Amino acid sequence: MIDLRQYQESEETFLASYAMHSCNSKGRVHPEQPHAYRGPYARDRDRILHSSSFRRLAGKMQVFTGEMGVYHRTRLTHSFEVASVARTMARALRLNEDLTEALALMHDVGHPPYGHCGEDALSECMRDVGGFSHNQFALVIVQELEQRYSEFSGLNLTAETLGGQDVRAHKQEAAVGRSPLLEVQLVDLADSIAYDAHDVDDALQMGLLSLDELSKLDIVRRALDAISDRHGRLPKQETRQALVHELIDLQVSDLLSGAFDLLVGVDGYDADEVCESGLRLQHSDELRSERGELESFLFKTVYRHPRLIPVRNDASRRLQELFQILTRSPNRLPLRFRGRTQDRPVEQVVGEYIAGMTDQFCDTQHRFAVRNETGPLADW
Repeated sequence: MIDLRQYQESEETFLASYAMHSCNSKGRVHPEQPHAYRGPYARDRDRILHSSSFRRLAGKMQVFTGEMGVYHRTRLTHSFEVASVARTMARALRLNEDLTEALALMHDVGHPPYGHCGEDALSECMRDVGGFSHNQFALVIVQELEQRYSEFSGLNLTAETLGGQDVRAHKQEAAVGRSPLLEVQLVDLADSIAYDAHDVDDALQMGLLSLDELSKLDIVRRALDAISDRHGRLPKQETRQALVHELIDLQVSDLLSGAFDLLVGVDGYDADEVCESGLRLQHSDELRSERGELESFLFKTVYRHPRLIPVRNDASRRLQELFQILTRSPNRLPLRFRGRTQDRPVEQVVGEYIAGMTDQFCDTQHRFAVRNETGPLADW
């Protein structure tokens, strides 16, 4: 049987000094005995992976909806893609891969149904109780709402995994002064790398934009030139697939190149000393400018596409109607959510209940709530 001493020795061998080492973890709220062959962050990863909230991401759309086909990303596939990109970079930089993967798998578990429009609608509904943040709600899920252990509520994750998600919930504060752990920074960067490339893929496949339109953008033109130099002229579908790969590779390569240069200066520092130094990983100025151009283009031409707007509006209306019904009649909430109204505002609890739903489950509960004036709704 492998024991923790061997696990720690392997980290000392393979991880850089500035990585987050398991032996330096601040532990869990509820102390637990060490596992025989898994470190604390591997256990966090597995707890997130096996949680019901993580599985429900399969029914939550990323940008588009189920009415527009089945090719495009869900929150679940996006989370796996972010984890893949982040873990690849963590390995290259000799950071803690287990912590990186745990953070990546957790980062979207707080998203409500109906993608970005669902979050906008829910935040408007909850404006009197501070609005809604999917990053903050992820912490509520893993600390309170998940019920997988008899000894405590939540998943009892390590302080570092919870702290990484808290950074996402307070990005403005985290952008100055003491910097987050490098693993936390890496996941945030991997998230934007993945969704930029994959939103391009989904939009092209669905016919919401064309390669000709995209080729006017500097980063896309650079990627297409690299594809042409490597493969010559490809069929349209193969070009789309190659473009996604090249967009990811361009961004990852640029980030790693800058990171290698930065991290030479902190070789020998531990993770806490790097945070105190305020070191922040980032893309080159050129690529940041190109990514900004791409994201602005996607916002205008894809996220506000005429085919999407009526679908988004209908979804927002259903969510808002359900919220109004339940805040007027909180007795229709499932039992455990009714219990939470004893010491929390009704609007907050209704928002939590709705935010945990998949798209289809929200549709079903909306239909039931509208047609049945008294019956309680189902728990998720």
